[in-house]
Amino acid sequence: MSRVLIVGAGLTGSLCACLLRREMNNKVHIVVWDKSRGSGGRMCTSRPPDSLSHSADIGAQYITATHEYAQSHKSLYSELLSSGVLRPLDCQMEGLRHQDGSQNYVAPLGMSSVVKHFLRESEADLFLEHHVTGLYRRGASWEVHRKQGDSECFDSVVLTMPVPQILQLQGDLKDMLSAKQKEQLDGVAYSSRFALALFFPPGVDIDVPWGARYYNNHNDGNSSKSSSICYVTVEHRKRGTEGGAACGPSLVVHTSAPFGLQHVERDKEDVQPIVLQELNKLLPGLPQPVGIKCHKWRYSQVLTSVPNCPGHMTVLEHPLLVCAGDAFSHSNFDGCVESALSVLAAFKASMEVNL
Repeated sequence: MSRVLIVGAGLTGSLCACLLRREMNNKVHIVVWDKSRGSGGRMCTSRPPDSLSHSADIGAQYITATHEYAQSHKSLYSELLSSGVLRPLDCQMEGLRHQDGSQNYVAPLGMSSVVKHFLRESEADLFLEHHVTGLYRRGASWEVHRKQGDSECFDSVVLTMPVPQILQLQGDLKDMLSAKQKEQLDGVAYSSRFALALFFPPGVDIDVPWGARYYNNHNDGNSSKSSSICYVTVEHRKRGTEGGAACGPSLVVHTSAPFGLQHVERDKEDVQPIVLQELNKLLPGLPQPVGIKCHKWRYSQVLTSVPNCPGHMTVLEHPLLVCAGDAFSHSNFDGCVESALSVLAAFKASMEVNL
């Protein structure tokens, strides 16, 4: 049985683990490492430290399926809908650019529930707070080092973290990249954003008519005076749940890409009051929250992906080392599905060669 390490417990990593389990079953022993304290990656659902009831999506907000992807990835969408992980988005959305034939979906339990579903299906051994620092080739295996100081060996490795973090890894990876591959990876670019989650006590009403609203969209007539905020949502309305009445509502704010780029090197504690000040201008009279959580997404959405490398990049075929994620496709649910499917194809080809 081949021992496979997937680095990153986000959407691509969880999908890779799930697809490998379903297609290769007893041929692989799957292990997933993530440096964070929870799974989800950029599909992160956060809670304040003193609450088990509040929750807020501080990363991806919903999933948009184009007509084409709804057909080509129909089995995955059907699985998530039938299990209750996803449901159609039916709240009032202001400033949303509509796409013909597209359907939007939300996760009633938070976006991280999508990732957790695939991790459960994968039956992988999940280890959180496992921060990978280096990769070293040891004959027919990879020795993977962690920040904690220890290491383990695996027959195959899939790296699904953002490309700049891949390039920071110590060891043999950089020496094995071709000049073309280095150029391709160096050209990947991401937007940066800050996200704020505001948690309110039970009984509070967020007095706005919508469930979510986009700002600074000059094509929709909803442009605001603020250049820092691009999106605000009332979580329980967006999800279509009654959680706001039971445990108090949550409000999520995403900053614009230009604001994120301007302030990306600043501490989130310094940026939080700036965003709150702008939020109070947009929503005057907003009740006082009982908790606030600010998160900096240094690597938010992919602006420039790897060219001519759909889905993944094979660094070495034996022992197999693959880079994957939305940087090798595009930054949405279906982009991660495409990447995971291409990783599965690479594993199948590798297994056939080595049999």
